Amino acid sequence: MATAPQSTTAVTAPLVLSGARVVLPTGTVSDGQVVVDGTRIAARAPEHARVIDVSGHWLVPGFVDIHNHGGGGASFTSGTVEEVLTGIHTHRLHGTTTLVASTVTGDMDFLAQRAGLLSELAEQGDIAGIHFEGPFISPCRKGAHAEELLRDPDPADVRKLMDAARGQARMFTLATELPGGIDSVRLLAEHGVIAAVGHTDATYEQTVEAIDAGATVATHLFNAMPTLGHRAPGPIAALLQDERVTVELINDGTHLHPAALELAFRHAGADRVAFITDAMDAAGFGDGRYMLGPLEVEVADGVARLVEGGSIAGSTLTLDRAFKRAVTVDGLTVEDAVTALSANPARLLGQSDTIGSLEPGRYADLVLLDDAFDVTGVMRRGAWVVEPRLG
Repeated sequence: MATAPQSTTAVTAPLVLSGARVVLPTGTVSDGQVVVDGTRIAARAPEHARVIDVSGHWLVPGFVDIHNHGGGGASFTSGTVEEVLTGIHTHRLHGTTTLVASTVTGDMDFLAQRAGLLSELAEQGDIAGIHFEGPFISPCRKGAHAEELLRDPDPADVRKLMDAARGQARMFTLATELPGGIDSVRLLAEHGVIAAVGHTDATYEQTVEAIDAGATVATHLFNAMPTLGHRAPGPIAALLQDERVTVELINDGTHLHPAALELAFRHAGADRVAFITDAMDAAGFGDGRYMLGPLEVEVADGVARLVEGGSIAGSTLTLDRAFKRAVTVDGLTVEDAVTALSANPARLLGQSDTIGSLEPGRYADLVLLDDAFDVTGVMRRGAWVVEPRLG
């Protein structure tokens, strides 16, 4: 049973974090500072501001996860409100200050009910909205989704879930080649909801059609879609080459070979990559048996697989691990990692004016990292989630 999350420590006076390497959209500032005044980052410090020396550390924007199914032993698809809050808090401890809650395939009435629960959490600011991954996906590329509950993306059904989410639907993953797929993409685009191509068996040409109709995201690129072929390039080529598309990548060392990640970064560029976790209940919790929707999952050595069939079933990733792997294993610059973990997903959510960077006026969402790129402090909206560990 999940436990209730611990409260954050509120900032009661203006604060200056001084001496860190501060990563800004314009580059990294050595011996920089970030001023926190209330819930926001300020341009200058009041005379009475408290100063904390964070020399020898990195200050980066809070991470933004647009594809996350749970954590801390809790599922966003089936957990109680208290359990969902525990999952959210688990990821905050690892630097994710903004999170979109993802559901997995289920009965339509059940998903509509879950949308109602999650929309309340979005309305009070606990999550940044809802991502529906399924049921509108291909049975050929179902991954860890229950095949008997899959259905074609009929725009009427898509609209039902949008309405149930009360304006808090942020993204739908669709197999756009299925009947109704293109019309559903157009519906979503008209309402400002992200249409993501994923769990798809589409051809190259069908994927291009979906992008032209308004699809702008590739759900966990490379996973749950046909492989790249030299005569039948499939969705991967179409999604990588179109500048209108941002590609999700799960950088856990399991979902992607390093060469695949390098290919995506080299071809799409850092400005079109969003690192996600695709996390399930076990993230930040441990190995064992879990349920992902109606399917049983075995997590061993941090890798989640369906008990029946062995398909990878989400991840146990947290975004601090994705960040550290990006700069210490994959050879990305810190600036490119920040772009993929903060700036790009904030842009996709239409919230670049409030999150995703450490510029004045944004929320005081930030992560403090040591030289080994381990988290030593997390702040969300001016309150410490993880008190700085210095020295």
